[in-house]
Amino acid sequence: MEQPLAIKMAPEKLKDVLGQKHLIGKGKILTNLVNNKKIFSMILYGRPGIGKTSIANAIVKELGCRYRFLNATIHSKKDFDIVVEEAKMYDGIVLIMDEIHRLNKDKQDLLLPNLESGLITLIGMTTSNPYHSINPAIRSRCQLFELQELEEEDIKKGLKRAIKSPFLEGIEIDSKSIDLITKLSGNDLRYAYNLLEIAYYSTEDKKVTEQTIKFINSKPVFFADKNGENHYDVLSGLQKSIRGSDVDASLHYAARLVAEEDLESLFRRLSVIAYEDIGLANPSIGPRLEAAINAALRVGLPEARIPIGEIVTEMALSPKSNSSHTAFDEALQDIMDGNVGKIPNHIKTTSQDYKYPHNYKGAYVVQQYLPDKLKNKKYYHPKDIGYEKNIKEIYERLEQIKKNS
Repeated sequence: MEQPLAIKMAPEKLKDVLGQKHLIGKGKILTNLVNNKKIFSMILYGRPGIGKTSIANAIVKELGCRYRFLNATIHSKKDFDIVVEEAKMYDGIVLIMDEIHRLNKDKQDLLLPNLESGLITLIGMTTSNPYHSINPAIRSRCQLFELQELEEEDIKKGLKRAIKSPFLEGIEIDSKSIDLITKLSGNDLRYAYNLLEIAYYSTEDKKVTEQTIKFINSKPVFFADKNGENHYDVLSGLQKSIRGSDVDASLHYAARLVAEEDLESLFRRLSVIAYEDIGLANPSIGPRLEAAINAALRVGLPEARIPIGEIVTEMALSPKSNSSHTAFDEALQDIMDGNVGKIPNHIKTTSQDYKYPHNYKGAYVVQQYLPDKLKNKKYYHPKDIGYEKNIKEIYERLEQIKKNS
């Protein structure tokens, strides 16, 4: 079976790897390791299609190392046993391992002592954050290198290399078509190669046009791993943009979640934002958000984007206050620290000394509610913004009555 273009285009040398200028190039760490003919166990992590496999292959080929490639998910413990035996036979081997975050306990137990002794040098690859997903015992024996997302120019450079290669003989393609493949790739070089190759073989005359590409795929690729770091970065971008009242950025991150059709995560995070970041400055935002969510779920996609766009815009431009939730957090911290005290006798269930506020003018009467230990504690500090201005006036008036009494 013929290998896909992405594999055929895999670089033989580090200098041919696209992007990753923080690791590769004059004076950079991976280049220096290769130049010094030395390799250590390492883990390469980052989103798909940015060069993890390319770097691993280039390192072992430039150094002329004996190596084996395994996938932590697909290959069995027996496959790992074979690699260990081969390492013993040749006094060492480089093991390139994909999906290393999925390594089970049996394979870890086999791998660890051989990593420790230096019999196996590991180059692990993962799309997950190794600080969260990889066994600490393995992680401590490896250097961790984060790969950065490729730029559009990197993708175009890779496509132009492929066009000039012998693997796409006779191809005709213009710059607009290259630009379109680049945009659709989502900065995933592997996907860009695959799309170019399919476009090449789907024509009769080997002439690739924008129409050809759009017929194959007109929707950009998104790295939408719901359990991965990138997913939470998008949600973080959304919340911080709304908190910072940047409506354009807020709409951008919300649109990314809608494009991924991940309405569940979007609605859950917007619900948090409504109460954490907007709060008492605009307490009507909670019910308004709930109405927008119900409308979006009722009409479904693609129309759901209409109420979503409206509520995200309103939330971004709404006044903001975190006073209520920070007050509650402070109260909760007191409880967790054991700073509690006894409930005053006059507000206990059976008390006859309780003053019923509704029997007094303005439905308010001064009496102690907090335990003696905390009677002067102030958790809530109102802000002079939005609807909370009104609450602040009431709060200050009541505080003055307390002082005068």
